[in-house]
Amino acid sequence: MKKRLLIFLHNKAILTLCCSFLYFDISFAIWVILGAVGTFISAEIRLNPVQKGLVVALPILSGSLLRIFFGIAESALGGKKTALIAMSLTAIPLFWGGLFAHSLNEIYGIGLLLGIAGASFAVALPMASRWFPPKNQGLVLGLTGSGNSGTLLCTFFGPLIAQAYSWHAVFGFFLILLAIVFFVFFLLAEDAPANHREKFNIQAIFLTLQQKRAWLFALLYSLSFGGFVGFSNYLGFFLVDEYKLEKVDAGKIQTLLIASGSLLRPLGGALADKVGGSKLLFVLFALATLLGSLLSFYFPFLIEITLLFFLMGCLGLANGAVFQLVGTQLANQIGTISGVVGAAGGMGGFFLPILFGKIKEHSGSCATGFGLFSSLLFLGGCLTLCLVFSERKKKILRIEVTDSTKNFPFSLPFLLSSQDEGTEKKEK
Repeated sequence: MKKRLLIFLHNKAILTLCCSFLYFDISFAIWVILGAVGTFISAEIRLNPVQKGLVVALPILSGSLLRIFFGIAESALGGKKTALIAMSLTAIPLFWGGLFAHSLNEIYGIGLLLGIAGASFAVALPMASRWFPPKNQGLVLGLTGSGNSGTLLCTFFGPLIAQAYSWHAVFGFFLILLAIVFFVFFLLAEDAPANHREKFNIQAIFLTLQQKRAWLFALLYSLSFGGFVGFSNYLGFFLVDEYKLEKVDAGKIQTLLIASGSLLRPLGGALADKVGGSKLLFVLFALATLLGSLLSFYFPFLIEITLLFFLMGCLGLANGAVFQLVGTQLANQIGTISGVVGAAGGMGGFFLPILFGKIKEHSGSCATGFGLFSSLLFLGGCLTLCLVFSERKKKILRIEVTDSTKNFPFSLPFLLSSQDEGTEKKEK
């Protein structure tokens, strides 16, 4: 009987993990849709460099702010209900963009509403996280967070559909995909058992937010994820304006570069489980600082693209490492903390395209932007080095994780242990 219950819970956990990934994947694709078709919108409405940066930054801004709200909602209402409400609201800007948008102000309005899709981060990750023990948090959160690969879907198919039909048709295409994911999520996703959920308690939330580590992780994530999503949105403009690529070709290169960061996120979480998130982050920020500095020299196309590819890979690995730290050290309020840390990451992504747009407008190139970003990455590396030493000396105050591994009926790779099988035999 116990074995059957464990298998049932295994299936629920795996299905919910897959559904959380799908929800985050389609939401992330929709969140960056303006970045994917921005070159087509710019050709029609004739945007200047600052307007280009603002068009792709507004969804990131609203998504960042909404992540805090949705993180709290996930804790209070449950992940499934919150996700279904969010997907329903996400359909609004897709309808608007597909049928009615023809002016810059309308694009700005759509961009703000697309932030609802960006807030999915604060729902999908804690929903999947609660089904698994602390020792698997890096991998589980990395797998769920790799839903940012939805960017690949958008940057690859978006320009192709926009060229064949119009950029309005891209919104309709993703509306159809959203409807499919909605029904799959409704049928298969489940919230974790009640004993694995934090209680919605305002006082507990404030106590959690007073932890210095919560804000440190938020700052680190604003650099890693902020850099990833900021470049994901701005790369199309960069390739077309600086290297004179055709819009569709720029979309394909953009997809390749984003793939490096998206697909490596689970590996970042898994490596962090093995070697420690803070140690891994230090190495990644050091490498990213070097790569960002080199990019400012504007090397020939193939060399520049190679440097961007490795930079995005470092940022993707760092994204997984940061949330390994969140999932293991701040698990008591994972919903709220995911919202706060995710919001910080989004804010970093909001400022980066605007920064590059301003620099491009005043200097004629993005070289100074790469230099400034690498300086911020250097600061992040210094902070992670301090974190490594603090953990080594055991000076960081730790929040006790109430749900220990033994309270979870399973762990990756989702196999029953010999102890469970022995117990089943005794019961028979």
